[in-house]
Amino acid sequence: MISALFAPIQDCDETFNYWEPTHYLSHGYGVQTWEYSPDYAIRSWSYIGLHAIVGNIRRLLPQSTKLAEFYFVRYALAFVCSLCQVLLFRVVSFILNPRIGLFFLMATVMSPGNFHASTAYLPSSFAMYTSILGAAAFMNWKGGLRTSWGIWWFAVGGVLGWPFASALCAPFLLEEAIVLLTIRDRQVFYDATLRISRGVIAALLLLIGDTAINSFFYKKIEIVSWNIVKYNIFSKTGGPELYGTEPWTFYFRNLAINFNIWFVLALLSLPLFVIQKVVSSKNNEFLYWIRTIAFLSPFYMWLGIFTLQPHKEERFMYPMYPFIALNAALGLHVILSAFGNADPKTLVGKIPARLKLLVVMGAFLLSLDLGLARVLGVYTAYSAPLKIYSALGAGVVGQQGLGRRGDHVCFGKEWYRFPSSYSLPRDMRAKFIRSEFRGLLPGEFSEARTGFGFWSGTWLPTKGMNDRNKEDMGKYVEIRQCSFLVDTQYPENQNPLPPNEPDYIADEENWRIVTCEPFLDAANTHLLARVLWIPDWSFVPEKYTRKWGRHCLLERLT
Repeated sequence: MISALFAPIQDCDETFNYWEPTHYLSHGYGVQTWEYSPDYAIRSWSYIGLHAIVGNIRRLLPQSTKLAEFYFVRYALAFVCSLCQVLLFRVVSFILNPRIGLFFLMATVMSPGNFHASTAYLPSSFAMYTSILGAAAFMNWKGGLRTSWGIWWFAVGGVLGWPFASALCAPFLLEEAIVLLTIRDRQVFYDATLRISRGVIAALLLLIGDTAINSFFYKKIEIVSWNIVKYNIFSKTGGPELYGTEPWTFYFRNLAINFNIWFVLALLSLPLFVIQKVVSSKNNEFLYWIRTIAFLSPFYMWLGIFTLQPHKEERFMYPMYPFIALNAALGLHVILSAFGNADPKTLVGKIPARLKLLVVMGAFLLSLDLGLARVLGVYTAYSAPLKIYSALGAGVVGQQGLGRRGDHVCFGKEWYRFPSSYSLPRDMRAKFIRSEFRGLLPGEFSEARTGFGFWSGTWLPTKGMNDRNKEDMGKYVEIRQCSFLVDTQYPENQNPLPPNEPDYIADEENWRIVTCEPFLDAANTHLLARVLWIPDWSFVPEKYTRKWGRHCLLERLT
């Protein structure tokens, strides 16, 4: 719930590809990206519809506002995520070891990565939830194998969320295949075939249902999950690489920041397990080896596949997050099993028990401190875009605030920090003025109604959309059409400003400051202070102090 209340929106895809279409379904207008153009159709309306239903439940309750809908959806995401995590915690505790279950829970709760992913309105977060449920089903053999349920949950994540996440079930299916080959029993083989068939049939029925819903919205038959795969893998126009590429170290750096020592433990988990089983004579059964390796494999598989991809984004790792926690928990369990050896004949056994406890507790406290410093650092640095619209009446019952109904709130260089139309009351519209950005900005869903039926913006032809990230001049308005403007000022910046990105905040003849919130000047702040929260205390060296700008809502004077 803390994440739902305070976590900033870290990815503009969350705003434009998910919050805005949801706002369109609920309120009849919103910003539209090329992915929702019927010409491309690479976003699922089934996924959007589920969240729109949740948001509209809040509209039925007292004192409803659009901002209340926004947070209600976030609360629902937080509840679902925590429920899934508790379920996997129980399964890990029962199937592996209660101590591993406890470490899994600690890694989950203490990691900044999970803090942000848990309530992010993104298909990769949704796939994270279903991956947890799928893994729990595959892992839990008590009372019979649940292969069909495991396939189902991974299919839900792949069809409604992100199709690539379905690949995470591969190690579990391979585990079952290996077990079948070793047993060689006809009845066991028949039962396994039946379980897999049920899971596959359920997945196909889900795909048919999703296709039917998307065909209703796009007014033509569209298999969206296939469209996503086709664009990302077989695109002839550049594919995701058009939006930037990163070195192979990107995910290692990112995961080290978001999981600190837990990521290191996750990387070491498989070697540690192998060493433990080679050295120890306990529980060396073939089935135990296969099961444990199957549990550890999704983390390595996912990290390896996406490290090789040129285009990298933090959210691509979200489906793997529960497996980071699981691997780290098992790795820590192996280390503590060796570290807790009390045999005085061994070097470890000669270490006093209190010293061992101090070392272990010190490591836990270090991880907790690093996690809190990361979460607090991101919140204090980047939460301004969710705060500055209250003066317009955002979140106010009755929507009393500055401006008139339908006013334009414009964005220039800060277009990607727009939190969503849920922050704009009284039918105020987000508009874009030209900045130095030369890619494709979102357009708007058509609001045509007469003779076009419900939600005609989902299927009517669009103008100026393309899958090449090519700029379209039709996406801009003249600045004189803006009643309000959002801009950020960085006092530490001594470089001359580009011609299309003047300092509007300093233009007191044309604009009045309504409200400003502190915003981190990342370009002039040391890496350590960008990654972690460092207090602005006098004894902190100047090199490591955080440099601040201000993110402001401006009102036109002339």
